[in-house]
Amino acid sequence: METRKAEAAEKKRCGRYNCAQAVICTYCDKAGIDEDTALNIGNAFAAGMGNMEGTCGALVGAGVVLGLAKKDRAAAAREMRQIMSKFQQRNGATQCKLLKGMDSGKVLRECPDCVADAAEFLEEAL
Repeated sequence: METRKAEAAEKKRCGRYNCAQAVICTYCDKAGIDEDTALNIGNAFAAGMGNMEGTCGALVGAGVVLGLAKKDRAAAAREMRQIMSKFQQRNGATQCKLLKGMDSGKVLRECPDCVADAAEFLEEAL
């Protein structure tokens, strides 16, 4: 698959998409859904699932696409663990609050870069 990670990051950078939406919309064809549906699916996953306390929205978006594309619970779960592990290794966290440095004051990774990373690892799984 030709990489779409720059496209996903640009969707986030432009401000029209949250992190989950940027990933889901970039791969909506792989998930078998249209972009309007993808946008709606991702609505609640901004700012680390709505409050910066939860998992990075880009990872949530990758999980949504993976589940829809694979249609196999065990395979999707196994590959999502790999995506999460790679993301953790690269960025030092998977939780939005930690990535944004809400407690430490040190930003580990900016949102467009988190989106690009999640997209890269998703592509490897697809």
